[in-house]
Amino acid sequence: KGLVIPMEKKEPLRLGNMELVSEIMIPLDKYPWVRVTDTLRHAVSTIEEASLDVGLRRSLPRVLLVLDHDDQLVGLVRRRDIMRGLEPDYLVNQPLASRLKYFDVGVDPHLSELAEQVSLERVAKELWKQGNRPVGDVLQPISTTLKLGDPIMKAVYEMVSLNESLIPVVDGDEILGVIRSVDVFHELAKLLG
Repeated sequence: KGLVIPMEKKEPLRLGNMELVSEIMIPLDKYPWVRVTDTLRHAVSTIEEASLDVGLRRSLPRVLLVLDHDDQLVGLVRRRDIMRGLEPDYLVNQPLASRLKYFDVGVDPHLSELAEQVSLERVAKELWKQGNRPVGDVLQPISTTLKLGDPIMKAVYEMVSLNESLIPVVDGDEILGVIRSVDVFHELAKLLG
């Protein structure tokens, strides 16, 4: 059969002791943001320079908040949204199969086919050009928000059902901060551990 490893007896889970969103929220003044009119280049710089200290853990943001000029939250921009926004025009206007062919290392492991069709200089020039696009072109609208008094289990439900990794925390119309899936997961790990 197999080895039987004696397991340590653990207390049953007590969901009633689970924290509230307010206890793991990152305050707005500690979370990186950009304006809807800022360039993608600025968004890249902001996300690259940002670092978050959460408890005793340090992490990098995957998402930036996007504010308008009245400091109202209008959306979120993820790293992949920024990358999508930087795609050169000459590739965007081609069918997906053609675009993928340029980067198919299975066709040519040395990418010589890419070098023949698209010079690196042209790619760099196009990336620089696309870097001037406004963040508003690629932002994701806010799909849900949480309140300070919401239990973390509500955050779990919202994140899983809406496939979100960051949810703004609000009080009425005012954004107070954000809650991230990595921090929610950390709380679940403590609960289970």
